[in-house]
Amino acid sequence: MRIAILTIPGVQMLDVAGPMDVFSEATRLLRDRSGYSVDIVALTMDPVTALNGTRFLPDMSIESTLEGFDTLLIAGSPGVRQYEDHRELLQWIIRESRHVRRLASICTGAFLLGKAGLLDGRRATTHWNSTARLASMFPTVRLEPNTIFVKDGPIYTSAGVTASMDLALALVEEDFGRSIALRVAKELILFLQRPGGQSQFSVQLEAQAAEIGPIRDITQWIVDNIAGDLGVETLAARIGMSARNFARTFKRETQMTPGDYVEAARVEAARRILEESDTPLKRVASLCGFADQTGLRRAFMRRINVTPVEYRHRFRPSATTAAKDPLARTLATA
Repeated sequence: MRIAILTIPGVQMLDVAGPMDVFSEATRLLRDRSGYSVDIVALTMDPVTALNGTRFLPDMSIESTLEGFDTLLIAGSPGVRQYEDHRELLQWIIRESRHVRRLASICTGAFLLGKAGLLDGRRATTHWNSTARLASMFPTVRLEPNTIFVKDGPIYTSAGVTASMDLALALVEEDFGRSIALRVAKELILFLQRPGGQSQFSVQLEAQAAEIGPIRDITQWIVDNIAGDLGVETLAARIGMSARNFARTFKRETQMTPGDYVEAARVEAARRILEESDTPLKRVASLCGFADQTGLRRAFMRRINVTPVEYRHRFRPSATTAAKDPLARTLATA
């Protein structure tokens, strides 16, 4: 199964190396079965210099044709704007999109797909810092901001950098099944396969935009006391503020209401337990501060649009793997 990765000068190196390592590991695990071969495509046959200074030689240039290739990935670059009107490059992408079974962009590679007209009317995503520009430039694109990756027919788009490996794992699962994809994730020490619709950030990372001080401290305290009383009055009293002033300050510094943050943090905690143990849902709800299973289910549907049962079925690793995880055992017996 031949895969081509298009690179431009200043490419984010992990957008190239991450998927390559995923496909390489999958091929190793498949052994005598058909695996992947990966070719790097560039504008010319001259060495390409990545954003981090790495220089590498391409296997082919955009003068080549991808007949016989299965997949074309377009890697992103902070300097992609310089190539969005590169006539020969866009013509090559359009032409080669007809030769491959599926086409994918990583990070800001979505702008090249957009300029080629291949995202018109489709669902798509890109790096969180570029979603507004993508929406402005391509108003017919149905943007799904802050998601890991999106599949719309034969075209995939993903967020930046490490999301390239999530996308590659999804392609491996599509090609060779969940078992091989999970083994690849384990070998590469990827914590788990993240669903495409999962947020590009954890709720804790989003809240770290708060200035150092009581609000930053309380967000960590919430995570550390996820099963407790996390009402506005309780949280405000803990840092010596009135409930009204606390709610206003929290929203200003984190861009989330206290209630939204607490629910998102509880859903993240519940996801960890569902991914890593067979703990009954009633117990999961209790451990994460939900009143009952119904509250857990409703929060999951609001946040990630799947039920806890569906989430566990999709993202629970093998029982053997989970049993070895000390965190999973701790949560399940807490």
